[in-house]
Amino acid sequence: MSYGFEMAEFECIAGIEYDEFISKSFAKNHPNAYAFCGDIRNMDLDNIKTRIGDVDVIIGGPPCQGFSLKGKRRGLDDERNFLFKEYIKFVEFFKPKYFVLENVVAMLSDSGGFFKNEIKKAFENLGYFVDVGVLNSLDFGVPQKRKRAIFIGSKLAGIKLPQVSSEIVTVWDAISDLAYLESGEGEFESKYKFPPQSEYQKKMRKNSKKLYNHKATNHSKIAIDRLKKIPPECGKEYLDEKITSTFGQTWGRLEKDKPSPTIITRFDTPSNGKNSHPFLHRAITPREAARLQSFPDDFIFYGPKSSIIKQIGNAVPPLMAKGIAEHILNHYKECNESNRV
Repeated sequence: MSYGFEMAEFECIAGIEYDEFISKSFAKNHPNAYAFCGDIRNMDLDNIKTRIGDVDVIIGGPPCQGFSLKGKRRGLDDERNFLFKEYIKFVEFFKPKYFVLENVVAMLSDSGGFFKNEIKKAFENLGYFVDVGVLNSLDFGVPQKRKRAIFIGSKLAGIKLPQVSSEIVTVWDAISDLAYLESGEGEFESKYKFPPQSEYQKKMRKNSKKLYNHKATNHSKIAIDRLKKIPPECGKEYLDEKITSTFGQTWGRLEKDKPSPTIITRFDTPSNGKNSHPFLHRAITPREAARLQSFPDDFIFYGPKSSIIKQIGNAVPPLMAKGIAEHILNHYKECNESNRV
């Protein structure tokens, strides 16, 4: 989300992250920002204020695992679901002109809408005009269907969520130039093997001379044998054995001429969803998943693979964040024009 705002020419000055590997990736990709690593509940607001000064916009996504439809939803019984209060604490302290809070769509209806109503009311009590709803990354030029709950607020005037639409970008628009690795192949850093084959790829490769994070999972022989039985762009219906899984599209290959389904945190494993390459016998690589999330190639992910796939799978697509950021900029300009009149 922070990278998307920087794509819209905002300056990211600080970020808070509990996980040390994710914090390192943030710091490496935002070299001019303070990276505060630790539990947000223990952060010293005065110390942060001394270091960074005033803030125009606060963005973030409190943990969403407690609302997830993939796991056991616990609603009011999961303490993680109340970390939005820490986010609100920062907004109250820094008093930014704008804020954006994102989460999974299920958060809006969980516990009879309790969390949605509590968050909206809390921001309104702080003097913000607030809108809340669902945005789909597909509408922002992202080659992926990914819906997110978004709260947006302004101190200046009433604001609505952006209403946009984009031409559909497909899986093949995003990753066709990367279709050469087999299971276990690839390196953390490598050279591009083929030139860009779409406008989207040109955009993703614009500021990058090297290719990073394009390394395929080393699958077991059983997994590779199963994938060999599945024709291009097809799924588990071609397997001999019956596959049962909590993931509805397990052992599914991505379809080249369609957007990707939602990228999840375990996209490196064919059994965890529709995340296998359209025709190669492997799951998509971190770089391919990053492309489907709209991360430009100059955004490099650091840490062990278990962390990198989480960083990618949990992210707000940068192009989606960029669209929200541009919407805020336009709103700010309109407010300034109105004040001049």
